[in-house]
Amino acid sequence: MTDIRKGLIIVNTGPGKGKTTAAMGTALRAVGCGMRVLMLQFLKGSWHYGELDAVKAFGDNFIMKQMGRGFVKVGGAETDPEDIKMVQEAWAEAEKELLSGQWDLVVLDEINYAISYGLLEPAPVVDALKRKPEMLHVILTGRNAHPSIVEIADTVTEMKQVKHAYEKGVMAQRGIEY
Repeated sequence: MTDIRKGLIIVNTGPGKGKTTAAMGTALRAVGCGMRVLMLQFLKGSWHYGELDAVKAFGDNFIMKQMGRGFVKVGGAETDPEDIKMVQEAWAEAEKELLSGQWDLVVLDEINYAISYGLLEPAPVVDALKRKPEMLHVILTGRNAHPSIVEIADTVTEMKQVKHAYEKGVMAQRGIEY
């Protein structure tokens, strides 16, 4: 077998917990190996998460930006135009950073949600991933990964929930879930 080296496209998807956490673990490993990491969170923005404080210890080697407002109305409710605007702005920044050559790993956290909610078309994302620098690694997280993204990905992991403490009335725990 040939030893091939290239930047990987990794997708963490599925209904189970841990998609962002898995991406954070990979990002932490990358920083530990001297790589520069950018994490853009497409929908998160209204809550303070522990990982925001943790990445500060890495200085410019691990940058995390919240680009949204938090929960997005979907389903029966009409999508708020402000959420569409914020996702479009987040994508413009993400595309610029993907092509910049400045990073070794870019995490596009919750981008799969943005696409499945209809806030972002999958085609520009696929196009940018095809044009990214050869050695850039990219992780895309969120449920319902679009088939066109799954198709171009090198590694796809689907998280499956077996059970969750919330089902027993246990609220999200600081330091574990946020």
